Amino acid sequence: MFRGKFRAGLQALYGQGRLLGSRPAFQRLLFRATRPPWNVYVKRPFAGPETVLAYLARYTHRIGLTNYRLRAVDRAARTVTFAYKDYADRSRQKTLRLGCDEFIRRLRLHLLPPRFVKIRHYGLLANRDRHAHLLAARAALPAAPTDSPLPTQPMETSPTAEAPAGLPRCCPHCHAPANWVLVSILRPVYQRPARTVPYLDSS
Repeated sequence: MFRGKFRAGLQALYGQGRLLGSRPAFQRLLFRATRPPWNVYVKRPFAGPETVLAYLARYTHRIGLTNYRLRAVDRAARTVTFAYKDYADRSRQKTLRLGCDEFIRRLRLHLLPPRFVKIRHYGLLANRDRHAHLLAARAALPAAPTDSPLPTQPMETSPTAEAPAGLPRCCPHCHAPANWVLVSILRPVYQRPARTVPYLDSS
């Protein structure tokens, strides 16, 4: 049933012109894709995109062990005590003491192998020709609407007319009545503050 619904949906999209390609090529592709039997695995959906993003962020933007989870280091006994969350026991906070060798072994499981990238970009953000692809994508986007149309004609002023707020009535160089023209409005640019990443001192 799922295979039939999927096939009907693809045919409807092609009929609306939302899928590219010639009709014979589309029919051959559809035949090859829907001829073999399908084993559909359906599971309960996530709570939403925010939940999926929060789940993936734990693995892409965090380190294996932060400093605040370290509780004690016994140099004489060569042990490390750290806090962890026991999900099998209703997510309770507990502490665990390990030998230095075992602690380092577990910590190294979170280190990426050489030449392995944690986050890989595909499509427009792929490293190859990324600059050219982004330029083409921006050029294809429609022009962003402005909040208010900007005047293109100079404002009519006279020696006795009041100048806009904060602007002089006369030119500071020739002292002639100012004829102000609004060129553009520069909005403030927010700069994200630098973020410090906690690290684990292995010394």
